Amino acid sequence: MKQALADALADRGYETLTPVQEEVSKPELAGMDMLVSAQTGSGKTVGFGLAIAPTLLGEAEKFDRASAPLALVIAPTRELALQVKREFQWLFRNAGAVIASCVGGMDMREERRNLERGAHMVVATPGRLRDHITRSSIDLGSLR
Repeated sequence: MKQALADALADRGYETLTPVQEEVSKPELAGMDMLVSAQTGSGKTVGFGLAIAPTLLGEAEKFDRASAPLALVIAPTRELALQVKREFQWLFRNAGAVIASCVGGMDMREERRNLERGAHMVVATPGRLRDHITRSSIDLGSLR
């Protein structure tokens, strides 16, 4: 695990990972697609962050300057998308991640500005993501 993520977990009071976080963090699963099902409160969101970190960071401990997104998380509702963004913000803060959200009911112009400034990760709802794709305001060509 990257030190920046380990430090973030320690800062949040984690002494051990939850079972789902342990499973998705196995090195042999790096870069593989996973389907994860677990109860609410089991730590899936943090688990997803831990699972994608090696692919996003590679050998680096911190992100370079943000440009086109490296990761895209699609959540079915605005509330879930904003929850994922909040969790990823504290988890990836020490690694210097910039995380943008694109969700219905929010100011699309502000989202466009955030995307133009650059983001390592984007968390979006399907409809708003479609809007940004249609308007060419999001570049998905660098996704890992």
